[in-house]
Amino acid sequence: MKNEKSIDRIIQVNDVCIGKNIRKQREQQKIRQIDMVAKLQIEGIDISIYSYNRIEQGTQNPTVSMLCACCKIFKCDMNALFDIKK
Repeated sequence: MKNEKSIDRIIQVNDVCIGKNIRKQREQQKIRQIDMVAKLQIEGIDISIYSYNRIEQGTQNPTVSMLCACCKIFKCDMNALFDIKK
């Protein structure tokens, strides 16, 4: 039972898994997870390797600022991260 202060959590289920698309972009560019986290931190994103791993697994959603930083790092547009064909 929810109370007034409870927050709904959104888990990616049967929908576009942005995390898998991020992973695919990262692997195509041969960037290790730890290096990706370092690059995100340089871009001002406060993220741990644990949180980043959960995003790639689809159990945690990325922030908009993280998505923008990923696009900058990957030199792609947002469509690459939201591609539903993958």
